[in-house]
This record gives sequence, structure tokens and C-alpha cells, in this order.
Amino acid sequence: MPNHLSPLGIFHTSISILAVLTALYALFRSGKIDPKTGAGKTYVALTLVACLTAFPIMKTGHFSAGHGLAVIVLLLLPIGVFAKSIVFFGRKAEHIQTIVMSATLFFSMIPATIETLTRLPISHPLAAGPNDPIAKTGLMILVLLFVVGVLYQLIKLKSRKKIVTQSTVS
Repeated sequence: MPNHLSPLGIFHTSISILAVLTALYALFRSGKIDPKTGAGKTYVALTLVACLTAFPIMKTGHFSAGHGLAVIVLLLLPIGVFAKSIVFFGRKAEHIQTIVMSATLFFSMIPATIETLTRLPISHPLAAGPNDPIAKTGLMILVLLFVVGVLYQLIKLKSRKKIVTQSTVS
């Protein structure tokens, strides 16, 4: 029996996919999700809508882990957007912004991964649920991509700062 989406579910899924694609575009174009760029602003706006539209969707009839992740993303987004103006972060503000914005994408991808694996293909989904070995493998790959991606971004950020420092010294 296929898992049909409600009209709100279709809207939420569409917005969520656009948010992820925008984040990937930003990552490939700029090496990070910068909330000051057009792609970054679009990602933040789409992610806000995706999180807010997640709350009325209750496949199980109650608050779920996916809703909890939406709350986490909603808490992290303002930190990522305003990190550079938070005095407490000091010189590490750009690093914190990079990590936090990547974390919003990571946390958004958890329910996306589970929903995709438990719904597709429609005739016979790949995973029976979040505890299915395929789902767990998908999540482990996601964790690995997050860690490697953040480390790569931080290394690029450090090398970019080193180049700027060297050029101002010369």
C-alpha cells in the first residue's frame, strides 16, 4: 500500500527539496551556506517554511522526532544567520556560522532521508522504518558527509584567511 501525501505534505516536501537544492548550490558555488548571499537568504527562507509546515503534518498522530528536528533547525537558523554579529563568538564567528548553517542542512536531511527510504519506490519502499538497516546505513552516510563537509569547509576557510593575511602583510 503506497504512502500518499496530503496537499500540505506535497507542499512541505516541495519546499524542503528546494531548500536542500539551494543549500547544495550555495555549497558548490561558495563553499558554504552564507546567509548574506542570495542563495543563502533563499535557503533560510525555504528552510523556515519547510520547518513551519512540518508541524501540522503528523503521520503518527503526535509530535515526532521529525518535529523535534524542525525545532532544532528553527533554533539554529538565527544563530547561523546572526553569528557574525554575536560579540561572544569573537574571531570564531565565521567558523561557528559555517558549522551551524551546515548543521541546519544536516538536521533537515535526517527526516528527508528517512521519508525517502520509507516511501520510495512507492510500490515497495527500500526501508520498512527508521530502524531498518538500510535507513540506518543512509543516516550513517549522512553523518559522514556532514563531518567531512564541515571539515572541508573549515579547512577552506582557514586557507582563505591565511591567503588574505599573507596578501595584507606583503
